[in-house]
Amino acid sequence: MKILLLNPPFFPRFSRSSRSPAVTKGGTIYYCIWLAYATGVLEKEGHDCMLIDAPASGKDLKEVKRIVKEFEPEMIVCDTSTPSIFNDVKVVEQLKKGQKFFAVLVGTHASALPKETLKLSKAIDAIALHEYDFTLRELAKGKLGKSRLKRIAGLAFFEGRKFVKTKERAPIEKLDEIPFVSEVYKRHLDIKNYFYSANLYPEITIVTGRGCPFKCKFCHWVHVLNRGGYRTRSVGNVIKELEFIKQEFPEVKEIFIEDDTFTADSVRVNRFCDEKIKKGLKIPWSCNARADVPIETLKKMKRAGCRLLCVGFESGSQKILNNVGKGTTLERMKRFMENAKKAGILVHGCFMIGNQGETEGTVRKTIELAKELNPDTAQFFPIMVYPGTPTYDYFKDQGWLVTEDYSKWVDERGWHNCMVSRPGLSNLELVNWCDRARREFYLRPSYIASKFAQVVKQPTERKRIAKASKTFFKYFVGG
Repeated sequence: MKILLLNPPFFPRFSRSSRSPAVTKGGTIYYCIWLAYATGVLEKEGHDCMLIDAPASGKDLKEVKRIVKEFEPEMIVCDTSTPSIFNDVKVVEQLKKGQKFFAVLVGTHASALPKETLKLSKAIDAIALHEYDFTLRELAKGKLGKSRLKRIAGLAFFEGRKFVKTKERAPIEKLDEIPFVSEVYKRHLDIKNYFYSANLYPEITIVTGRGCPFKCKFCHWVHVLNRGGYRTRSVGNVIKELEFIKQEFPEVKEIFIEDDTFTADSVRVNRFCDEKIKKGLKIPWSCNARADVPIETLKKMKRAGCRLLCVGFESGSQKILNNVGKGTTLERMKRFMENAKKAGILVHGCFMIGNQGETEGTVRKTIELAKELNPDTAQFFPIMVYPGTPTYDYFKDQGWLVTEDYSKWVDERGWHNCMVSRPGLSNLELVNWCDRARREFYLRPSYIASKFAQVVKQPTERKRIAKASKTFFKYFVGG
């Protein structure tokens, strides 16, 4: 079967696969990683696949329509997100004019609200819910008639006026069966189109495990996309992919492991580090981590080439951390940062403003915590609520959503546009607080001096710092 997997055109450099989909002010643009994994699964079955990442490659709707006309796919798989959902559906409608194909939506928004999404257009034939790789694999095996669809787990569709949701598909346990995503990048994408402001450029993003043992209430990856416990690839399988990347992408400066919490299984982390050291794979890497990694593990990670940890600190208020189910403490965060610095590992700190219980006083605590922890880089997001998460349900029940017009989840530039407005802290004030936090954090004389010193002492960081700094000054100092 000829299958087009599409990250549809929207704003240029719109990161649909981010945990908070938007055009980022720091210039980051994420790989269309879940579409890429599904592409690998389908190609393994012998299907003729094309993967298009329109926002990253600069392709507009006219160019995508031309490609569809030439490729003549039998099925198009279209990614979705909350801010872009209306656009995504319109793209499918436009592509169907004069073309015959089976249109499948995937992604967080369509999975969280399948019935509502299907009602947006008759051009949508089905939604592959949640973790969709094997659902698409089964869907592509035979004829695409509605009677057969009922037998495929993990689908939603309309049969006449009747909404049909088939039995839930179990999370994928044997992740080693899924082809390396880096092989898919090699065939379909230009890795130079992707940039993570905290990582060396160019970088490659992979996933070594799906799901998360922690259930932060705001995370739609945990509650909507990759539901279930933390499932992992074997260490040997991951090491083989690192060897592939080193061989096939000699220009890559860093590998980013995008597991929700790579450090959740400390035994596996230590085995991974031991094997990477044994193999002599010197390529730098980074990963998502919790602020609870022991100093001994941090030191071993450093010996194995770990350059940076991306850590969700979220708030400087213990009450708010408890409210969102973070499962950590301020003291533990501070101890972790001390240990990371002792081990020589950089930290990219993530902070959120506007969660349950937020006040101007707790916002100030968060900014002060960020400056006290002093990670190498930091991001400050206003609370972005997404359907399917407990946080979304909470603010909706309180009547504090400004609108349920999902197109308003980003502004006219594609930047985050907070939709939560509670007494004492409006949505606009939350966005302004985030801009203020960035300025306070990055424009400290001590921080600027440390970046100059880093450029001198660590030449490998120069390109990354220069690129990130250029974007920062473009968006914030002038704005």
